[in-house]
Amino acid sequence: MSELTVQNEKLVEDLKRVITDAEELLRLTGEEITESSAEMRGRIQTGLHLSRAKLAHLQDVAVSKAKEVGSTTDEFVHENPWKSIGIAAGAGLIIGMLLRRS
Repeated sequence: MSELTVQNEKLVEDLKRVITDAEELLRLTGEEITESSAEMRGRIQTGLHLSRAKLAHLQDVAVSKAKEVGSTTDEFVHENPWKSIGIAAGAGLIIGMLLRRS
């Protein structure tokens, strides 16, 4: 898994946690409502619902793209097995040399 993928997954988890915490905060402060705070609470809830929907959409897009990349890679490997072996061997050699230097 690439570092970018790990960072994206961490960001998604952090956003989910923030949204959940904000919803919990709204729930806990629900009894202390004035007219202006009720309006603000409504705007925050709307924003949270939109954020959840956008986050779900981004996750769906990311999963779809990952599946597409996997499918393309699978096709390439099946159509070019020797090239794939050569690429994997070359990458392994380079990684091994880099690790040996450390």
